[in-house]
Amino acid sequence: MSEGRSFSLFRSARLAIAGLVTLVVVLGMVLLVASIRHAGQPALAQRVNALAGSKDECVSCHRTSTPGIVEQFGMSTMAAAEVTCRSCHEVTADHPGAVEHEGTYVLNQPSTAKCQPCHNAEANQYLLSRHGLPAYVAFAGTESLTPEQRLLYDRIEEARFQPNRARNALYHLEGPAVTRFACEDCHNVGRPHPDGSVGECQKCHLRHQFTLEQARRPETCNFCHIGPDHPQWEIYHESPHGIAYATDGHRWNWEAEAGTLSVNDFPAPTCATCHFGGFGSSGTTHDVGDRLTWFLFEPISLRRPGWEGNQMRMQNVCLECHNTNFISALYEDADEATEAVNAWVRQSDQILAGLQERGLVTDAPFDELFDFVHFELWHHWGRTAKFGMWMQGPDYTQWHGAYEVLRALAELEEMAHAKLATAGAEPPPQGATDTPPPGPTEAPGPTDTPPPGPTEAPPDVEATVEIEAGP
Repeated sequence: MSEGRSFSLFRSARLAIAGLVTLVVVLGMVLLVASIRHAGQPALAQRVNALAGSKDECVSCHRTSTPGIVEQFGMSTMAAAEVTCRSCHEVTADHPGAVEHEGTYVLNQPSTAKCQPCHNAEANQYLLSRHGLPAYVAFAGTESLTPEQRLLYDRIEEARFQPNRARNALYHLEGPAVTRFACEDCHNVGRPHPDGSVGECQKCHLRHQFTLEQARRPETCNFCHIGPDHPQWEIYHESPHGIAYATDGHRWNWEAEAGTLSVNDFPAPTCATCHFGGFGSSGTTHDVGDRLTWFLFEPISLRRPGWEGNQMRMQNVCLECHNTNFISALYEDADEATEAVNAWVRQSDQILAGLQERGLVTDAPFDELFDFVHFELWHHWGRTAKFGMWMQGPDYTQWHGAYEVLRALAELEEMAHAKLATAGAEPPPQGATDTPPPGPTEAPGPTDTPPPGPTEAPPDVEATVEIEAGP
């Protein structure tokens, strides 16, 4: 009896030990698989809420009224650096735009003047960029600019020639009830403030955590750079760079220190890597046009002033992954393709000019279908084709770009022939607009004043531009 009981106890102990060993082995395998899966991923720093024990009056009150904002800011590097709510919001009673609040005066939305004391280099680069005043002037014109702001605007590359006036016209046609949620939401990135400073840093650096990761993620640029007129978001996701981001971006070192980025942090680029990041031998910049070769946003794209230096800085980024032969071939081919799209746009301008000479279209913008088709040809399809070429998005180059340009050209030809027939005028011979003469390939310098083309504003019409990303 005792022997049977001893055997039973021994057997139970042996089973328990075997079960324990099995459990240890299984747990070990799970840990091994997890470690392999996350190998190479950057270690994320543990964030600490810098406001956790704060007795500050602003923090104490807003913990109740806007707790999400307090939680976000508490986890930010700014709060960790002892930047307070007052540092960004509090102003004197006579500060333009000041609002009385709890015994003091604040700006509901801090202006660039509040960011610049700590971020002076970044602010100065931004102020001379396309994201500055040119973005705002694109829809609002220059009438509301102060003399100082107009001088600043005239120093920016995108303001050195007379661009197309159509954006201003659409803004006024649509009216403020619509544009408040349309043009202004994006183009206010360059909005002047009552205190005279320019821009909204928070368009790219979202409140109130202000993380490097958020600013570097392409989803941030997606807010504006999307849709038929500038589909950089869609093109990026179609491209090899975007595929690498979609499949492997969770492993990238999003919080790497600015100015030190390498392929170990970002094995493939995002929008910020190419256009802003300190990567390879190119330093960090807040001038979005600093590495661009062409004015791709224009109806007929010209090379930018100083494009050689811009191109070198962009190619320095490319060289971190690609060889010189690949980069040179891509640039040469994309240059040629850009000129091909330019030729199509000139062809559409010739069709328009022929009707203007005969008084068969008015000078008023968007008062008939012809104007919309002519505008979409360059503003939607021509630009999409060019962006697709430079960003390696073949479907957008072809079906959303080149094909639509050719379709619009055929539609313009058909409408022009109908107008000429109705007026009893002789239509141009077949193919007369097939080979337009080549135009200039470089933008004018700051003191040059080129004559306006058929789709451009006369010299007394306010200049307009749009936000661009891409070479």
